[in-house]
Amino acid sequence: MEPDAGESGAEAAAGPGSASSGRFLARAALLTALLTAAGSALGLLRDQTIAHLYGAGPDTDAFLVAWTVPEVSATLLIEDAMALILVPAFSLALARRATRSAPEPDPVRQLTRSTLPRLFLALSAAAALLALAAPWAVAVLAPGLPETRLAVACTRLTATSVFTYGLAGYFSAALRAHGNFVAPAAIYVASNIGIIGTMLAVRDRGGVTVAAAGVGVGGVLMVLIQLPSLWRRLRESRTAAPATGPDRTGPGPGAEAGTAANRTDPDPAPDTATDVAAARVAPVALGLLAPVIAFALSRQSQVLIERFLAAPLPAGAISHLNYAQKVAQIPMTLSLMLCTVTFPVVARAMAAGETGRARRRVERDLALAAMIVLVGAAAIIACAPQFIEILFQRGQFTAADTAATAAVMRVYALGLLGHTLVGTLVRCYFSAARPLWFPALAMVFGLALTTVSGALLVQFWGVLGIAAANALGITATAALILHGLARHTIALDPRFMLGGLARLGAAAATAAGAGWLCGTLVDSPVAGAVCACEVIVAVFLVVAGALRAPEIDTVLRPVSRRLAHAR
Repeated sequence: MEPDAGESGAEAAAGPGSASSGRFLARAALLTALLTAAGSALGLLRDQTIAHLYGAGPDTDAFLVAWTVPEVSATLLIEDAMALILVPAFSLALARRATRSAPEPDPVRQLTRSTLPRLFLALSAAAALLALAAPWAVAVLAPGLPETRLAVACTRLTATSVFTYGLAGYFSAALRAHGNFVAPAAIYVASNIGIIGTMLAVRDRGGVTVAAAGVGVGGVLMVLIQLPSLWRRLRESRTAAPATGPDRTGPGPGAEAGTAANRTDPDPAPDTATDVAAARVAPVALGLLAPVIAFALSRQSQVLIERFLAAPLPAGAISHLNYAQKVAQIPMTLSLMLCTVTFPVVARAMAAGETGRARRRVERDLALAAMIVLVGAAAIIACAPQFIEILFQRGQFTAADTAATAAVMRVYALGLLGHTLVGTLVRCYFSAARPLWFPALAMVFGLALTTVSGALLVQFWGVLGIAAANALGITATAALILHGLARHTIALDPRFMLGGLARLGAAAATAAGAGWLCGTLVDSPVAGAVCACEVIVAVFLVVAGALRAPEIDTVLRPVSRRLAHAR
């Protein structure tokens, strides 16, 4: 059952360190985790269906060029730009609602009225323009692609995702700021159901273009699954009572931030809450949008560079990159789910000037996210062939495809920590009351490094060189963003964080070696993968505990309590 705004507001109002607020965040994280896992599982089923029906050849390469459109749309309009802009904007509007006097209009409804109609028109125009420019887009994305006409047809069908994903991203950001996480977390479940259902319903007609049409169906479902929840929140805002005093907080987990009058943080606030609100009264201004959009586009451009470099390689190279990336990114997606839940908390704390509490939240999120992604990376490095064989080796997807994809996936895994650090830390930059260009500049540097190193390495290692360039570029970007954090937004201790990450990395490397050895001793891919994963988790926890890695006590505490209770 989804926590409603009233519940979240009441719990968060109990105080930053209250048990009730922690319980709300824990429930929200659990619900988000379950739905994220379901979406990832359906995403794998979607890729399995594509591999089974169309294999890994020129037709799937053509579709995957068109798949670039929903990939970029998801990053720009759901996961990065839209969320990084609108979650702080709605969080601020909720905070202002809590302190407004009776005659003043509701800031949340004002924000919706000023942004949603304009966004609707802009997304419609962008989708139509992309559909018309599909031949030029394919020529730029994948020069030398054999099935150019098929790629153009698929791109025109996937262009609808620009419109539907944009609306879904807007709804998702608004709901998360209100403390609603179930509907936003379910959007990828809805999207993949739409794609899979379309392929299975009309698989005998249209070839791979059916999968492209399914992208449009899935996009519509992403919007519809969130619309009832958002409509309820906007209707409730009509009757939301103005605050009668300065101690009231708005709904949602962001209410944990409190108000300026209730701050217990020792760090002084640079401005009053009113000054901060005035600084962001126009959240869609170009000065705020531009750095966020530049960052999101630069980040997603890594995929574009990969497909550009892989287009001249033998048929199937783009498909091998795609399947490897989809599986390898599952740990990263799971590691960032906690940050998705706590982002409104950080945004409200930053808006109220509570940088100390925001810093503590970010440090904890960073350690927990790194722990999850490093365990996942260890499992991928140890069990890549087993995973790919279990997931894809059937129908038109051969053993040779399994070997090539597994090799690429192991190289991709080297950059997973970098991807997680970037996704975690960038929220601090874009929660500030002023636009910051540093993340975009760091991402551009990483993209340039990916491009140059990829162009060189592909000459020697082929598709493996492209994956290695991805890992190198994103790791360099993460290092820059971590280094610049203290100067631009929140003063994390880089030496402390790097020391903690080094201890977690050492535990993950040890676990990966133990898991690989265990997997090679078992012939069955399923049994080998299961055995190896169990060994990886156990070894990681033991080594991380011995090294006193950050937040490892949080993970081991429930186990210790159960053992003590059993005794």
